[in-house]
Amino acid sequence: MGDIKARIYRLMGWRVVIVTGLLGLSLAFQVTKGERVETFYALIIFTYAVTILYAFLFRLLTTPHALVQFAWAQIAVDFLTETVLIARTGGIESPFAVLYVISVTVASLVPRCRVGLLTASLCIILFGILTNVQLYGLAEVWGWLPHADLTAAETLQAFGVYGLAFLVVGFLSGALADQLRLADQSLREKEQGLSRLQAFHENIVHSISSGVFTTDEKGRITSFNPAAQEATGYGFEHVRGRPWREVFNWYPSPHDDDLTQDVYSHMRFEVECKRSDGNRLILGMTLAPLHERGGQTGLVGVFKDLTQIRDLEEEMQRKEWLASLGEMSAGMAHEIRNPLGALAGAMQMLRKDLQADDISQRLMDIAVREATRLDTIITEFLQYARPPALNLAEYDLNKVLAETLDLVQHEAQSRTNITIAAAPCTGALPAQVDQDQMKQVFWNLAVNAFDAMPKGGQLTIATGGRKVDVGGRKAEVVEISFQDTGEGIPKNNLGKIFLPFFTTKKRGSGLGLAAVHRIVDLHGGWIKVDSQEGHGTRFGVCLPRTADSGVRLWHEGREPWKRS
Repeated sequence: MGDIKARIYRLMGWRVVIVTGLLGLSLAFQVTKGERVETFYALIIFTYAVTILYAFLFRLLTTPHALVQFAWAQIAVDFLTETVLIARTGGIESPFAVLYVISVTVASLVPRCRVGLLTASLCIILFGILTNVQLYGLAEVWGWLPHADLTAAETLQAFGVYGLAFLVVGFLSGALADQLRLADQSLREKEQGLSRLQAFHENIVHSISSGVFTTDEKGRITSFNPAAQEATGYGFEHVRGRPWREVFNWYPSPHDDDLTQDVYSHMRFEVECKRSDGNRLILGMTLAPLHERGGQTGLVGVFKDLTQIRDLEEEMQRKEWLASLGEMSAGMAHEIRNPLGALAGAMQMLRKDLQADDISQRLMDIAVREATRLDTIITEFLQYARPPALNLAEYDLNKVLAETLDLVQHEAQSRTNITIAAAPCTGALPAQVDQDQMKQVFWNLAVNAFDAMPKGGQLTIATGGRKVDVGGRKAEVVEISFQDTGEGIPKNNLGKIFLPFFTTKKRGSGLGLAAVHRIVDLHGGWIKVDSQEGHGTRFGVCLPRTADSGVRLWHEGREPWKRS
């Protein structure tokens, strides 16, 4: 349909151009000779008028059959117009007989087979009628077709040459039109096949679950499939034209970087980067060269999101480590705690019975005090390694925090220049938690903040709620933050703060934050730590509102000791 319309458009356009050129040029010559040119004027006006009519009728035709008939009607009118022009300009001697050849060639463009010979035959018939009328002077009475200067033999010879030319042009134009039509059909079929193949490949790239991207020869991203956009959180508009190393934060060592070009065809590696929202993202990536016409034009990268797999592996390692810790704690309770208790009791009895001097008495007090302290450490360690089962119930965390703040305020008064600013959210903050263990979490975090401000400062405690989206699973979480203005945590210690027995305090077991992390983890939550040395630290305790939500943002609050 569109192809037929385009041909008819071209037919009408070329008609106007040819008539304007030939008749206009002839009109100029005739005027310079002082001859009458009414025929040229009439034909030019007629051509423009029918072209306007054709354009109007063309808008009303909607079927291919009607359009083909419309094209044939235009060609028929062209033949009649050319016949009139030839008759008025000398008949067999007219220089415009060549217009038949143009019409035969144009008619071959109409989508019908063998039209070249048919139109050539029509031209021969029309031209033959004109030749006979002129030869026998049948139209001289009306001033049409005056007798030619040619003899009968010369007239027949000229007609034969014209007729042969018409047949040759008709045959060649028809054959060429058929070949062109077949080539066009073959090209269309190949284009359709190529389009289907391209769409098939695009559908594969868009449908696979693995992320796929391509780059140019300079490493700038040129495509980014939907799986890649979903995994990274970046839209194609955001990464287009950016170096792929920058997007995926992959910067190997200088030695590896020099070898990169040689091993791209077999390059597999894991890279840890960040999603668009700042969360951790671990990708297993494969790079290969992208070839076109025998040369490398870029890279193609295929990657899989391994974050959840690595998190599960780390969680299994952590559980195995805690299981081993529990076994070790049971042996410690038997091998150390009982003899230690007996030793402490014996020293207390000796201190009462013996009349020792002041130095011996002081040494005895130190021994009893340190034995008691060691027993406390072992008790805390046992609670960390083998915590009691959770007694979950729905509580308003604002109220739980308020009850804990009474004790926290009392502890703050025993410190130097410590102030507490509470900023709970408006309304209730319900969540399924173990109330007693959450109070222990709040207490430990507050005391840890006090210890971080030996010269005084402010502890700000705030609560709130937010929504998270993990792997397409959405849930609501509550967050309780403890922000101090203390010394901050050195960067080299940030990955160790939740390790048991790690502490930078002069007096401390290093089990406070470890117990906090253990309790929060048992609740299915996580802890975010933001600290800048010399500018304070912020601990954010994030808990799901319900225990069965199954939302764990390991990439947001994974254990710092696994980052070292």
